[in-house]
Amino acid sequence: MFEIFETHGYARLGRLTTPHGSALTPLFMNVGTQAAIKGGLSAEDLETIGCQVELSNTYHLSVRPGDEIIRECGGLHRFMDWKRPILTDSGGFQVFSLASPKAINDDGVHFQSHVDGRKIFMRPEDSMKIQANLGSDIAMAFDECVGNPAPRDYVKASLKRTTAWLERCKVSHEELMKDEGISTPGQMLFGIDQGGTYPDLRIEHIRRIAELDLPGYAIGGLAVGESTEEMYGILDALADEMPKDKPRYLMGVGTPTNIVNGVMRGVDMFDCVLPARNARHGHLFTSEGRINLKNKRFETDMRPIDEHCDCPTCRRFSRAYTRHLMKAEEILALRLGVIHNLYIYNKLLSDIRDAIKNDTMDEMLEKAARYEFHEV
Repeated sequence: MFEIFETHGYARLGRLTTPHGSALTPLFMNVGTQAAIKGGLSAEDLETIGCQVELSNTYHLSVRPGDEIIRECGGLHRFMDWKRPILTDSGGFQVFSLASPKAINDDGVHFQSHVDGRKIFMRPEDSMKIQANLGSDIAMAFDECVGNPAPRDYVKASLKRTTAWLERCKVSHEELMKDEGISTPGQMLFGIDQGGTYPDLRIEHIRRIAELDLPGYAIGGLAVGESTEEMYGILDALADEMPKDKPRYLMGVGTPTNIVNGVMRGVDMFDCVLPARNARHGHLFTSEGRINLKNKRFETDMRPIDEHCDCPTCRRFSRAYTRHLMKAEEILALRLGVIHNLYIYNKLLSDIRDAIKNDTMDEMLEKAARYEFHEV
């Protein structure tokens, strides 16, 4: 299911094989929380811009339209007409951002739907059943995401709960995979390392959950309040501890520089809402820096967003036209901007894979930094 072809330090060039095809790693998953990329992109658009794996969210899809409905429609791949791999987040992050701490207990979590206010109780077994109904290729374990900084005693108690939940997820997932009617036979379960910003707790936890011999492992609970230096410190601590023959997924991260630094610390998979969210507000990545296309100086600028970009937006439309659409609040503006930013991210990961193969990873840090330079 996971092969490593080349390495450069801790950076790994590999291939992840799933029930719906293979994907080269390192890779960036384009976030389609509700089975759609915000900004009006279709599955066909994702193929055009080089997306290898799409990510959808368990909680949101269970609330609307409902995971049973999606199963009845043939699973998430058929529902959204996406033929390549899909990863579903367990819903843990969304649940814990909506629920108060008092709603959490060792059995699960009580919270209210953000759609209609109805009360929901989600257990690890519920998350597994929902993800089996959705039919993703990779299901994430149900865990508790603790914001940073957090008291050490609370993090230790949370780790005990998260570990117990993972064990329950594995048992439940194995039973669900025996159902001949599931949408994606062979769905893989990934465990999630937690431990806040405490390197020793992180190491202790990954050693414990590695004993479960899951198909892959994620690093969760980062980019939730800690500094960039603290995040890199945790990745450094885990670089020699994560199972070497399994894919490693850094959840919810991040900027181009974050991604290159993550790859150089052994991470294979990334996701983040940042490129699409930025695009919807007019903040676009270019090889010469990040620009705010709503600025007046682009009013008559007939150059593409990035003269070195080959995305569908840059091939056909100017900064002036795209800016006009944004100022006029035309829906097409969101689509053109999101296509561009996601293309930039997918191309960045393609360049990283080439750099690992060609032993030029050090140059990627400079390239990533240029994307983030703010053009005045």
